[in-house]
Amino acid sequence: MTVARTVELEGHIIDSGTMGMCFGVVMDMGGEFEVEEFEVGRHKHAETYCRMRVMAETEEELRAILHELNQQGATVADPRDATLEAAPEDGVVPVEFYSTTNHPTYVRVDGEYVEVEDVEMDCALIVERAGPEYPQEVGDGDDADDGESDDGTRVYTKVLNAVEEGDLVVTGETGIRVEPPERPRNGGGSFGFMQGGVSSERPSASLIEEIANEMREVRENDGNVLVVCGPAIVHSGGRNALADIVRAGYIDGLSAGNGFAVHDLERDLYGTSLGVDTESLEHPRKGHKHHIYTISEIARLGGIEAAVDDGIIDEGVMYECIENEVPYVLAGSIRDDGPLPDTITDSLEAQDAIREQAQEADLVLMLSTLLHSVAVGNCLPSTTKTVCVDINPATVTQLLDRGSAQAIGMVTDIGTFIPMLRDELLE
Repeated sequence: MTVARTVELEGHIIDSGTMGMCFGVVMDMGGEFEVEEFEVGRHKHAETYCRMRVMAETEEELRAILHELNQQGATVADPRDATLEAAPEDGVVPVEFYSTTNHPTYVRVDGEYVEVEDVEMDCALIVERAGPEYPQEVGDGDDADDGESDDGTRVYTKVLNAVEEGDLVVTGETGIRVEPPERPRNGGGSFGFMQGGVSSERPSASLIEEIANEMREVRENDGNVLVVCGPAIVHSGGRNALADIVRAGYIDGLSAGNGFAVHDLERDLYGTSLGVDTESLEHPRKGHKHHIYTISEIARLGGIEAAVDDGIIDEGVMYECIENEVPYVLAGSIRDDGPLPDTITDSLEAQDAIREQAQEADLVLMLSTLLHSVAVGNCLPSTTKTVCVDINPATVTQLLDRGSAQAIGMVTDIGTFIPMLRDELLE
């Protein structure tokens, strides 16, 4: 005996590969499918529709298949409202809670699809209803137009540790629609190139020109550019160029670890980065202690802003952030020396600060930092344009593998990339 459900796919599902991936999911997970209806879009902007019946041996196997199909953008036909269940206690979600993707998502509540706010991967979906009390489980409802609920109902994401007892959590796959980004319908326009994964053989100059054009467009539209920085920016000689970009007003937020800020400040105070003169490559006497001396001096002054106000720090990326009122988040780790007074040492508090930055960003530049790039990438919706630059292709590959499939990867020396970007922007 088999169990079955019917699902629907709609959009540019052939050339974006969505249809093939869905067929593969069913087969790989031991199920079967039968295409009941198939209408191919006949011209460039026409959408394709596919309706198929999915079969499995057990309900459990079918639920697992439907979950994976949902992640690819398939929607269960004959829609019903999402099932809601109250969280039993703080930090605990129901067993069958829906774990989010980073794609635009809609949840059907009282017959109406409500767009999820602040989409982020690996979170729970919380429904906040306006009006009288409702039962915890939602029943069937009539079809309704897409968009926000007319009665003020909200659906938003919460990380598991932030879930509170009594929160209405979406469970199962019913009543959830996911819309993965599709391949652009033309090859032109800003970031039309963001389709090729990772390569060290792309023409860097043309890609940097595209990135610069996008940064200009974001600024002209009062958007937000977030830069994610690793210490290699300072080691490789890209620090001054990045400082120029911040001073010119192209950066609206900076996210980094304690190490980046320390090396940037050390370069100003001692002319070294991790004890090495970045211009002569010489190792000054006691240079290996410069980073810890830097932390001590900044702590003595009361923080980075105080050091700038006192004239002790008068150049570099952190200096330009202070002078140009660019907000920054320095997230600490267990490896940090010191750390600086400005560094957030509580990891959950740091996550929340990064999450707030990520939700405001329209464009993110991830510059030579694996762990921080993955951390920020986990907070980004798939619609946020993202560029990851590193000399090591594994950094970019890991970011893509962790779910930030919208990111374009540039494999190049960060000390070359940032000055080229600076020149493109300022010329």
